[in-house]
Amino acid sequence: MRGLEGEGYTMLLRAIAIISAILILAGCATSAAPAPDTALDPAASAGTEPSLAPAYVLGSGDQLRIIVFGEDNLSGEFFVDGAGMVSLPLVGEVPAAGKTVAQFRSDLESRLSDGYLNDPRVSAEVLNYRPFYILGEVEESGEYPYTDGLTVMNAVARAGGFTYRANTRTVFIKRADTDAEVELPLNATLRVMPGDTIRIAERFF
Repeated sequence: MRGLEGEGYTMLLRAIAIISAILILAGCATSAAPAPDTALDPAASAGTEPSLAPAYVLGSGDQLRIIVFGEDNLSGEFFVDGAGMVSLPLVGEVPAAGKTVAQFRSDLESRLSDGYLNDPRVSAEVLNYRPFYILGEVEESGEYPYTDGLTVMNAVARAGGFTYRANTRTVFIKRADTDAEVELPLNATLRVMPGDTIRIAERFF
């Protein structure tokens, strides 16, 4: 009996050792498994990428602060005129409409280096954006100054709020660089761009 008991005890120890080995191997396999690559897996990364605003392009009515380093007489505040040009000392009119600030700055540096200055360095920024327009079912339709990050709901608030006839579900927006207005769902995050024309339609009772 003692021999059988000793043999049973030995078999029990072996079983425990085998089970422990299996658990250790399983743990290693789990830790070695690669984490899902969200950059390659569309399902894993869905909804996580931030919504990026389009690059702002200049247009008529924008006011720029332009600094040509070391050249105070060439620096100052300038407007983009109705033809989309900026009139500057020395180089004359420089096209601005439809360009980003970086593109305009690069063009200006190229013009200044073409027989005027050696290695010009230019800084340019939008000082005041062109206004936006809101009409339709708001209390005070008209032209309003644009501020960075403006939403349609902010724009409506500036115009005194909705009238009682307003359709508060959708909005019509005509971007400054397009010929047609687009109907969009009205929500708290819908952005306004400089030069936009916003139309709040009348709801159907």
